[in-house]
Amino acid sequence: MRAAAAKLNNPIRVLIADDHRLFAEALEAILAGESSIEVVGRARNGAEALELALQLDPDVVLMDISMPVMDGVEATRRIREARPNACVLMLTGSNAATDIDRSRDAGAAGYVTKDRIASQLVEAIVEAAGR
Repeated sequence: MRAAAAKLNNPIRVLIADDHRLFAEALEAILAGESSIEVVGRARNGAEALELALQLDPDVVLMDISMPVMDGVEATRRIREARPNACVLMLTGSNAATDIDRSRDAGAAGYVTKDRIASQLVEAIVEAAGR
């Protein structure tokens, strides 16, 4: 019971991985208004996302699909291999079935299109974190 209460009182730790600085800053601003969420880091590419996810151990990684160095799908696959319980939500401007399938195959917990971020992001993070 005490562990469950502690989990509810601790903010959900989120890592943002997106190569578009202004978009990542907008995400961080949206999440800054939520007392139940704490942004613990930002990655500019998939390789950096992998490194920070392993170092910071966030509750949820918000992962852009299309990024330089290593795309978000491959970064998700590698994060999930290293940490099977890791929770990754994919972010993209596309809602193509192939992107959704690739994301799920890599182990993503969910998928939010960038045009729905403002209305669905916080809810998707809370749901993915199991809170």
